Amino acid sequence: MSEYQYYEFLAIDRPLTVDEMAELRALSTRATITPVSFTNEYNWGNFKGYPDKLMQRYFDAHVYVANWMTAIFMVRLPIEALTQETAKAVAAPYLLDIKATKTHWIITWSLEESENYDRFGMEDGRGWMAHLAPVRDELLRGDLRSLYIGWLPAVAGEMMDDDETEPLSVNDLASLTASQKALAEFLEVDPDLLAGAGMGSPAVQETEVSRREMEKWIDALPREEIHSILKQLLEGKGQQAERSIRNRFASWRRGLQNSDTDAPRRTVGELRQNAEKARLIRMEKQKRDRKQREIKRREKRKEYLESLSNDFPKAWALVKEPIERGSGRGYDEACRILVDIAEAYDLFATKKQFQKELEKFMVGHLRRKALIQRLVKAGIWKGQ
Repeated sequence: MSEYQYYEFLAIDRPLTVDEMAELRALSTRATITPVSFTNEYNWGNFKGYPDKLMQRYFDAHVYVANWMTAIFMVRLPIEALTQETAKAVAAPYLLDIKATKTHWIITWSLEESENYDRFGMEDGRGWMAHLAPVRDELLRGDLRSLYIGWLPAVAGEMMDDDETEPLSVNDLASLTASQKALAEFLEVDPDLLAGAGMGSPAVQETEVSRREMEKWIDALPREEIHSILKQLLEGKGQQAERSIRNRFASWRRGLQNSDTDAPRRTVGELRQNAEKARLIRMEKQKRDRKQREIKRREKRKEYLESLSNDFPKAWALVKEPIERGSGRGYDEACRILVDIAEAYDLFATKKQFQKELEKFMVGHLRRKALIQRLVKAGIWKGQ
């Protein structure tokens, strides 16, 4: 297998300047660079840049996929979007890394040792950014479920004892967003473990935004923050200003409501027990689904055989054309049709009638040894 690496970076809060794009071009002559993105893939050699540094300076999201079973997703958040206590609690070695700069958090979700050889033999990394990037806006709104998803694989390994507790109690784990589901898939989080974590996780109760809440928040905004927002608007950065305002307001409202961290936290042992319960539930559902599919298959099969029985002469005529081809594929097709006809006689007529009609039909084909062998193997013709 040849070496393959895929790099994609996305600028969300602000576009790249002309000078910044030139700086990035110096790192790669082959990359596709736009004012909001940097994309490149390598089948040999390595990227000259360092993702951590590029995230600190230019970008807000990053996806990396390599065919040596590695997948990485990164986001950059304003420093006020996350508390140090939360960052420290949820970080997990080799799985979820959270580092602080003077102005931002750099969060890295990692899958380093996948065993899904089929996935990494086929996947080229494209498309993941569109599915994963919304995780950043969710974090800015105070939704910490993506951090919990990044920590959760630690429970599956031997990194934690049963009596240790989850780093924080998160609501609505049983009803993840599309981007959070994509993140779990990207990181190959055990579906049973994820489903088990959702057991007993209370749903978030949405409340209407009141005008009084908005006025209270606006009145409390620092003067320098208002100045920054107005400056963005005057500079034509209305979309960036709106996103920033909405995210800050949503985060503030979340702080007014009951905090997730106030709820009781579960032990790792409880999460593992829940994962086993989820596995059993999944297996039982798969069993029921298989049974339902088999029932539907049989019903469809019976309808088809009944249609054959409605006009047996027409059914026998269907066999002639593939036999006359005189090829192995033709004999296979003819044998399949004859097996169907035999079953139709068994259900809607008699086996004796079928044998009588088959002997009559085969009078002109007894020299076709390859056909005879197939019919004998199928159990509808006795060898002579």
